Amino acid sequence: MMEISRNQYFLIGLVLLMLGAQFRFIDTVELTPEFTQFLAERTGQPVAAVSAARSLVQPFGTPAVKKSIRPPDWLGWSLASIGAVLVLHSWAMKKPGA
Repeated sequence: MMEISRNQYFLIGLVLLMLGAQFRFIDTVELTPEFTQFLAERTGQPVAAVSAARSLVQPFGTPAVKKSIRPPDWLGWSLASIGAVLVLHSWAMKKPGA
């Protein structure tokens, strides 16, 4: 099994830190009608049938069904804090060649 090096800890920490900051900046994410229908078909929700039926009868210019997702507040904080801990941990590790 491969051992995780200092640089990999640093990169994972930065990605999690930036992802956490991104989750703190957004309130809701609105999915496209196509992706909403894709999720509804995969999960067995009734939105797929409604969306497919509306697309046949619906005139052009009328918006289709869109799902919006609101991530919890704790998600951004937890990702940012885990990322910060990994970045600080990578600074405390030995350099790769040492």
